[in-house]
Amino acid sequence: MANITLPSDSMSYPELFHVAKQDPSLSWPEQLWWAHYTFWDNDVLATGIITFLAHELIYFGRCIPWIIADALPRVFHRFKIQDTKPPPSVGDQWTCVKYILAIHFIIELPLIVLFHPMMEICGLQFTPPFPKFSLLATQVALFFIVEDTYHYWLHRAMHWGPLYRAIHRVHHQYAAPFGLTAEYASPAETFLLGLGTICPPLLLGYVTGNVHLITVLMWMALRQLQAIDAHSGYDFPWSLRCLVPFWGGADWHDDHHRYFWGNYSSSFTYWDILMGTVAGPRGKAMGHNPRR
Repeated sequence: MANITLPSDSMSYPELFHVAKQDPSLSWPEQLWWAHYTFWDNDVLATGIITFLAHELIYFGRCIPWIIADALPRVFHRFKIQDTKPPPSVGDQWTCVKYILAIHFIIELPLIVLFHPMMEICGLQFTPPFPKFSLLATQVALFFIVEDTYHYWLHRAMHWGPLYRAIHRVHHQYAAPFGLTAEYASPAETFLLGLGTICPPLLLGYVTGNVHLITVLMWMALRQLQAIDAHSGYDFPWSLRCLVPFWGGADWHDDHHRYFWGNYSSSFTYWDILMGTVAGPRGKAMGHNPRR
């Protein structure tokens, strides 16, 4: 907890940030963090605001480069994975924006508001100081592994006929995905897959008592970036899959949309390789039958 004496009068963000400098042990991001929670004087509201705004800014901000790439097909055509199909139209992009905003406000916003009470029940921390980077990085890596496992089995189940028709069909509306389609899904799918993102930090916090909200925000941001890039429809020589072993990337997930079966994991490739569900020509070359 920050060692700061707070005046009785209400103060603005800049004034609170200046007051936070009373505690020299806090870095400037921690001072901003303290000022934010003190300004709102309501932990549930303060957590909800910072989480929802971060979600919207990161999601739509990361989609902008892919929208630009789709608008300049002559420049980026050689990096397009399904290069025989036309780029999404302005109408397609706008349809996605409207649908995703509705999902964000109707489904995700209530869950974000409920997150702080769940966070307190599970013992997650949200006051300064922030965790060390080594702990943050280790926990985020663990969340990626756990979520990928959850995503693989749930996603694979969603391709079973009744579940596909009831839940997953919306996401497969576009056989050639583009950035904005990362969260283009039914409300039920949004909720179920969202559990794979928020539950690992809550469970780890409950068990260890050593998970901070800033770690959760970093994890959620990286998971969003991964999902958007996997749906971008573009594969570059410098893509992360070229640097990180077993990383799926856009070319991996694009095959899932193109061939419908296989490549069910969210981030990595090892579950599909181990379970014989690699999609497309790569799967056939490995003797896989993704319909199993």
